[in-house]
Amino acid sequence: MIGKEWAVMKNLFLLLFTWWGNSTIGTWVHTKRFGTYVGRDSFGNRYYKQSVQKNASYRGVRKGERRWVIYARPSDASAVPPGWHGWLHYRTDLPPSEDEHVAWSWERDHQPNMTGTENAYRPSGSLLAAGGVANGPKDYDAWSP
Repeated sequence: MIGKEWAVMKNLFLLLFTWWGNSTIGTWVHTKRFGTYVGRDSFGNRYYKQSVQKNASYRGVRKGERRWVIYARPSDASAVPPGWHGWLHYRTDLPPSEDEHVAWSWERDHQPNMTGTENAYRPSGSLLAAGGVANGPKDYDAWSP
């Protein structure tokens, strides 16, 4: 039982004092008070909007509404798929949850930025690539005076 209590306290602590997690306490309160749920993407991120009628202080916002995302994992803007990115930045009025978009056969599934992880791109010749520099191109000759 102590493990569950610790997990609850840890989540509360993270909500109160960190900005890089899912949301802060201010974002959570604002979402509960003014947010209208729009949809969820394949990563579990939740998207919300706020119309001008709910809060008059946002009258200057584009299209008469404010849009935001609550991340499922720690905040990473590259974890927002292209369709949702377009909706967040007012490139389209219709969110992907309401759109009948059919992907092209050549399109790949969206992946977040993998830099700094084991799945990062490492070209041949990179020190971090499998085999290191030994398997890289042999087009480099060291300069000697």
